[in-house]
Amino acid sequence: MPWSRLPSRLLLALSCALAPLAAVSAAPVAYRYDTTHSQILFSIDHNGFSRPFGRLHIAKGWLRFDQDDWSQSATELDIDLASLDMGDAAWSAAVLKPAYLDVEKARYAHFTSTSVERKDDTHGIVHGNLTLRGVTRAVDIPFTFNRLGTTIYGMHTVAGFSGTLMLQRDDYGITATPNAVGHGVSVWLELEAIQEDTTRNNKESP
Repeated sequence: MPWSRLPSRLLLALSCALAPLAAVSAAPVAYRYDTTHSQILFSIDHNGFSRPFGRLHIAKGWLRFDQDDWSQSATELDIDLASLDMGDAAWSAAVLKPAYLDVEKARYAHFTSTSVERKDDTHGIVHGNLTLRGVTRAVDIPFTFNRLGTTIYGMHTVAGFSGTLMLQRDDYGITATPNAVGHGVSVWLELEAIQEDTTRNNKESP
């Protein structure tokens, strides 16, 4: 029987039955971080003379992002501390030592979100836990949702974000040279995440 001939009550019942399926289909989209175009910068006071910058790279990570309902979004990523670049090889090596980042014991910092809070169309806060040097602390990262779109050649769909936060190095057991190096660390995150190719993944699944 054509849909147009179905009784109105039956059509209403079918609509109600299919509604939950529509809601399920609107699940967050899966992304993986583009480790080439994602970077983390930080700055800390150096004896009151300046606030030099360091740079770190993301080793790997994933993102689930629902553009309509940010509360359904989540993320997890690993930061490769061994990628540290202070602009000078000897300086970078010094910061990697046990007195500071202690990379030999804990090469990766790890962040896991616990919730995502939307403030307006482009701003939000991701709440989560950051583990550094084996110490885990709760952190809040205010962020800007920059754009969701395809790359210039149409190869990928990309979600882009910028975030900032302030960390206290003492919270993670980094207490060396307290009179020469500042305690508050300003952090900037510039992140690009590439949408997973679900069609390819489905074909490759057993």
